[in-house]
Amino acid sequence: MEETKILVVEDENIIALNIKKKLKSLGYAVPAIASTGEEAIKMTEITFPDLILMDVMLKGEMDGVQAVEEIHKKYDIPVIYLTAFSDDEVLERAKVTRPYGYIVKPFKINDLHSNIEIALYRHKMDDGGRKELTGS
Repeated sequence: MEETKILVVEDENIIALNIKKKLKSLGYAVPAIASTGEEAIKMTEITFPDLILMDVMLKGEMDGVQAVEEIHKKYDIPVIYLTAFSDDEVLERAKVTRPYGYIVKPFKINDLHSNIEIALYRHKMDDGGRKELTGS
């Protein structure tokens, strides 16, 4: 069975490496770490991950919500937001991108694992439902 690939988008290098370590300990593959929205789009195109863990606040011109909007124009990849910011404005902007989860940092590894598994399952069921309806 092929490992589930998760793209980590986090602008704090120490946090990104810690998340990568946790994901690998859970049996996931981390093909890349991106630190900007632009890099997240590029790495999505190169690695085509099964799921993206996206920080909301990123360095550069584009934040995580904007990056997800761009990614969703081309790819049907589930996203879970990881953020230290849980204010209403950020939450409202994030909701529009239809994320599969929203985890506030700091988080426990069990919370990360359960959110990933539920997101992957929901995405599979959503995709299967679309295929059933369209006959593809």
